[in-house]
Amino acid sequence: MAVRKTVTVLFCDLVGSTALGDESDPEVIQERMTRYHAELRRILERHGGTVEKFVGDAAMAVFGIPEVHEDDALRAVRAAVEIHERVAELDLEVRIGLNTGEIVAGVRETLVTGDAVNVAARLEQAATAGETLLGEGTERLVRPAARTEAVEPLELKGKARPVPAFRLVELLPDIPAFTRAIDAPFVGREQELQALEDALGRATAERQPQLVTVVGPPGIGKSRLIRELVQRAEARVLVGRCLSYGEGITYWPLIEIAQELGQLEAVLDDELARARIGAALGEGTASSEEIAWGFRKLFEALAQERPLVVVLDDIHWAESTLLDLIEYVAAFASDAPILVLCSARPDLFERRAAWSTPKPNATLVALEPLAQGQVETLIEDLGGLPAEAKRRITEAAEGNPLFVEQLVAHQADSGNGNGAPQIPPTLQALLAARIDRLEPDERAVIERASVEGRLFHRGSVQELMPVEARNEVGSHLLTLVRKEFIRPDRATVPGDDGFRFGHILIRDAAYDSIPKRSRVELHERFARWLESTLGVQAPVVGFHLAEAYRYGAELGAPDAELGQRAAGRLTAAAEAARLRKDVAAAARLFERALELRSDDDVGRGTLLAGLGDVLFDRADLGRAQEVYEEAGLIAEAAGDPHVEWLARVGLANIRLLTDPEGAAESCFQEARDAIAASEGRADHEVLARAWNVIGTAHNVQA
Repeated sequence: MAVRKTVTVLFCDLVGSTALGDESDPEVIQERMTRYHAELRRILERHGGTVEKFVGDAAMAVFGIPEVHEDDALRAVRAAVEIHERVAELDLEVRIGLNTGEIVAGVRETLVTGDAVNVAARLEQAATAGETLLGEGTERLVRPAARTEAVEPLELKGKARPVPAFRLVELLPDIPAFTRAIDAPFVGREQELQALEDALGRATAERQPQLVTVVGPPGIGKSRLIRELVQRAEARVLVGRCLSYGEGITYWPLIEIAQELGQLEAVLDDELARARIGAALGEGTASSEEIAWGFRKLFEALAQERPLVVVLDDIHWAESTLLDLIEYVAAFASDAPILVLCSARPDLFERRAAWSTPKPNATLVALEPLAQGQVETLIEDLGGLPAEAKRRITEAAEGNPLFVEQLVAHQADSGNGNGAPQIPPTLQALLAARIDRLEPDERAVIERASVEGRLFHRGSVQELMPVEARNEVGSHLLTLVRKEFIRPDRATVPGDDGFRFGHILIRDAAYDSIPKRSRVELHERFARWLESTLGVQAPVVGFHLAEAYRYGAELGAPDAELGQRAAGRLTAAAEAARLRKDVAAAARLFERALELRSDDDVGRGTLLAGLGDVLFDRADLGRAQEVYEEAGLIAEAAGDPHVEWLARVGLANIRLLTDPEGAAESCFQEARDAIAASEGRADHEVLARAWNVIGTAHNVQA
């Protein structure tokens, strides 16, 4: 299978070689050119580059093929500097262009293609003799290690916008670079842990809920802190996590919790509450408020025998409806020792500023970087390193525990216990480098695991692997656990084994390496597997079908049937969200379904009418009017009276709200026309809405 990688591409061309040929002896030219090519290859390969080709006086090399290194961009810059120095000794001059970006390499990791290659070639052509120009991606990666100057952005053929470019001024000496993840001991969070224990103590003593949100950037230790509390707490613990993908999956964390509990009858006597919870699971319908009440009753019941800790991971990805539910439980649960413990990135406050507002029973625990002494203790607890390696890791990690874990693990992987690791400029490069060192079968497993997400199942990975390789999936997963890429976790699929990526960035790095053509097939196959195992999770199935369609469309081969299936799933999920009055989720799902319908697809009218209803419920009347008008035009052209009248009645409702007295009579007439047109077709939905308009208009005129 072809591979998708982030690499740094180098183009180098000799300046003035044609003139050299006119003025020099041909044997001298041949000798100097032979030495030039040999020096070029030696320098490029010594720095870890792969020479793709020589074309006359020009050369192309790739840093990151066949194996990604954490510091490929820096290696390429160092190679460029040495090339300039060596060719000067040959009385020659070169110009060099460097660019970092995604490429696709062939099965043997040759024949590299991608926009990154084209831009690197254009940068080389724009450089002057003795100059190296860097693309924006390369400059960003080597910024700590090199001094650059911005030059005039380049107008490149095929580019809508000018391409930023930077001149390499000098390479700074002795600048380190970054590396990988293992599960760390608990270090340096004693005060924060005490805050969590105090909150649980208050909930227990007062028999009233407490809400604690642990906040910090990725890798700062939120999950590790929460895990420490869970291990120490004398309480029942339930865990759910928010997904980073799949709009409209409002209740996913609570679905996980309900599935973990099994038969709700065994823990919750209240039949009405069980029915409300069932609506979140796709069994029946209920409003968002009713569902929130149902989960509140569940948590109150579970907390009667002993304190209850409800852990909700990554709520910065939660939809507004779930955040409302969390606040409702924390505010209104009574006579129950409940600690709702959430983790979030600071992004949460951009969407939900009020979350950070002080409340009597709500606490924010913000995690700061570890102090230098704590980082040194952490390194020692992870196995210890030579003093110089320890110093470099402490300096590079900047107090981020994940960075520390990854750097120490990289040191162990390299087998160089006495030296210090080079520090790549980004964690992404670090993770990609580590994944690239896996055995081919292990890499295939981790890539397929990434399709499901951070939490995945053995069964889904087996489904996505070639048939002949499925029996070995279990052993490869155990190897990945041993190498600390993943760890065992709860399974949400009955009878399956669950696993979790050590960090979301590990998952992202694995997924990013999958070519888009392969993503089309993998997302579609995963959707089929998901449908057969958890058929009620329509939004997630719809998401993966939509992803398969999107990548196919990006490659210029959209699959209309696949798009229809995805749109159907998303539409069903939107209707379910609408029935439970989760208008925010419904709007997102309708909009996602619309993205899959072409402008000339008559099915757009039905989706637009549904979206118009949701926007009306959200009081977004201006947008609702636009959507209804478009739905009406499409339906009229398609000869669809049902959707046409739904749109026209929807517009009448808007007019009654925005201009009640002036619009009442015209809305009366519109409703009468709708009734006359729909009675013969027994279109009960239009009839009900039309009579509602008549009632509203009558009240306005009364």
